[in-house]
Amino acid sequence: MHHEIEVSGLSFAYPDGHVALRNVSLHITPCEKVALVGPNGAGKSTLILHLNGILNGGSGTVSVCGLEVKKENLARVRAMVGLVFQSPDDQLFSPTVYDDVAYGPIYQGLSAAEVDGRVREALQAVRMSNYARRVSHHLSMGEKKRIAIATVLSMKPEILVLDEPTAGLDPRARRDLIKLLDDLPITMLVSTHDLRMVQELFPRMVIMDEGRIVADGETAVLLKDQALLEAHGLELP
Repeated sequence: MHHEIEVSGLSFAYPDGHVALRNVSLHITPCEKVALVGPNGAGKSTLILHLNGILNGGSGTVSVCGLEVKKENLARVRAMVGLVFQSPDDQLFSPTVYDDVAYGPIYQGLSAAEVDGRVREALQAVRMSNYARRVSHHLSMGEKKRIAIATVLSMKPEILVLDEPTAGLDPRARRDLIKLLDDLPITMLVSTHDLRMVQELFPRMVIMDEGRIVADGETAVLLKDQALLEAHGLELP
């Protein structure tokens, strides 16, 4: 299985006529960790939502793990691409943490024993094993974000896509989450405004603005280009 992302000539407009993506092409290789940055309204979230078919209908093609993202492939694509939304409350809705993390594997039709194994493994991966019987909506934001990641990891995706994972976190929770993402051996695309995290964690950075990719290269090089950052509403902290 090729754990990669291939976007070619993707353009997309919302029903109100707003053009969100303009001829976007992007290739992410297996086990590469890539940051997607840019100002609000740049098209980052729209691009992310195309990777598992939540949005579709534009021109161009999107493929993940060698499989084109189109209607007949959606079930397989969504098993391969784990999408973690900015707000964990969009992903946590069950009575307990265990139930939230078990939801995906149950939906995949696994046996009770397999589901239990997946839940334990996913909670261990996010270092939340002791939280299985807790109530998700009573947790801190940092804890919720970890559980949201676990709900995706329990489905054994090939690719992990995260939208603003450090938004709303205090410094300790942010530090813990960065360490967690660093430890996960998986192809990863992360949309973020947190350039300090990008500097620390992602060797490659893609800058979007007004629906286009305006730069794609080594993070260390792009972050030194003050004129480029300023032109696209970015600044190092």
